[in-house]
Amino acid sequence: MPSVREQLDRIERTCQADHTAKVLREKLLADIRAIVPFDGHVFALTDPVSRVATSPLADVPGLPWPRLPDLIRWRYLTRINRWSDLLDEGRGASSLLGSTAGDPSQSLLWRNVLRDLGVVDTAALAFGDRYGCWGFLDLWRTSSGAFTPGELSFLSALSGSVSAGLRRALARTFVDPDRRLSPIGPAIVILGPDLQVRVQTAGAAEALLRLNPPDEPMPPIPAAAYNIGAALIAVENGVGVGPAWSRVCLGGSRWVTVKADRIGGGDIAVSIEPSTAAERMDLFGRAHALSTRESEVLVLLGAGMDSREMAAELVISEHTVNDHVKAMLAKAGARTRQVLLSRALGS
Repeated sequence: MPSVREQLDRIERTCQADHTAKVLREKLLADIRAIVPFDGHVFALTDPVSRVATSPLADVPGLPWPRLPDLIRWRYLTRINRWSDLLDEGRGASSLLGSTAGDPSQSLLWRNVLRDLGVVDTAALAFGDRYGCWGFLDLWRTSSGAFTPGELSFLSALSGSVSAGLRRALARTFVDPDRRLSPIGPAIVILGPDLQVRVQTAGAAEALLRLNPPDEPMPPIPAAAYNIGAALIAVENGVGVGPAWSRVCLGGSRWVTVKADRIGGGDIAVSIEPSTAAERMDLFGRAHALSTRESEVLVLLGAGMDSREMAAELVISEHTVNDHVKAMLAKAGARTRQVLLSRALGS
């Protein structure tokens, strides 16, 4: 068995490698299991701004597939060890038993779902930095007892490396704009109050069948729809993680924005549309760790301004503008302004 220090070093190297988000999470789960045993897990990406989950990598033993929306809904409604609260409170990895003084029934998620699955304890860890929230990890135990302080300390030590690794994995999705993939059209999915799919437009049906990321283990649009719907319910109950929308990568530098709103009769309409230029620019800037000023320059570049015009708009010198552009090119690994904008805008 490797030592904790050896495994932390191994995880750091894994996070530095050029893996996709899926491969990175698979490798991390294997590395974590060597130190912290677990029986089930949910390792999700999140939109860095709204903090709503997308593209979950999950193993939930004993959960019937029709109960998946129920699991997601209660995860958003449960404040105990929820990823958004962990970030807001500056907390590291936390266990269910530790946070409830040994009384897991305080958790809505445990009372309504996890207890039926035989879960005795959970450990939760959020991954975020100054640029946003990039994902979260929930580990479940059904047979090996409570998570120990040492195990939680090990998980907490992963936060910085994994946050940066997930952010860089997302940044790499912008480097692949030339794949011959189907265009994305607007689509609507109607969910009932229980988040079960009632009906969907032809465009949504096509998205569900043909526009899935090639390396994701489960259809991301249904998972995204459930999460967006659950995020809306949480907002309505005064416990929101953020606004009820999220940007989802569909591979090949294609991004869609998924949003939820109530319609007549209590149903939830989830819309799926290509992300706007502004939405892509914001995500591109965060993923590539652009400074606030660099992000402003990127937006002006996207508006077609040259260095002189940007300098006048920002009340700085042309030399400073060019320095910001050089910094952006270096961070994005792009040779020219045109390549930078092509990646950011997906054109």
